[in-house]
Amino acid sequence: MKILTVLCWALAAWLPAARAADDPAASRQAFGDVARVMQSPRCLNCHTATDFPRQGDDRHRHLQLIKRGPADMGSPSLMCFACHQTANSADGLVPGGPGWRLAPLSMAWEGLSAGQMCRRLLDKQRNGNRDVAALVAHMANEPLVQWAWHPGGGRTPPPLSQPDFLVSVRRWADTGAYCPK
Repeated sequence: MKILTVLCWALAAWLPAARAADDPAASRQAFGDVARVMQSPRCLNCHTATDFPRQGDDRHRHLQLIKRGPADMGSPSLMCFACHQTANSADGLVPGGPGWRLAPLSMAWEGLSAGQMCRRLLDKQRNGNRDVAALVAHMANEPLVQWAWHPGGGRTPPPLSQPDFLVSVRRWADTGAYCPK
């Protein structure tokens, strides 16, 4: 009887996951919400396709004319961390987070559609060799991703709350990580 009970509990735990897996429509819909966040200025300013960062909700060129530099951290004479510390400045005017830097050009999604962003995100040759589970972990744990919801200085956070974003990311992954067309 105990074995039957254990099997029933195991089956009950497995079924919702099995139903959720491989659902292209649900996956694409979830990525639509993820893309709304990824296309916000909090993400695009550093996931830019330019050789310089952008600033503000209007995404203007960085006022100090900062360049990307060879390691995406500014030029050797003016590295990002010269101004951007590990946290926002007390007055909020200078944003900060651990390891402040531009996303590599391989992860630039400025100007891409949601489907193009999704395919770029999944491309292990462009994303730092991350599989879907690693992408979910990155979006859930990377300090610079987390900063987007605590930007300070009157900056607008992404259009979804952080918990809603993470629900959408996990739903996208759990339903097969399909990309919009």
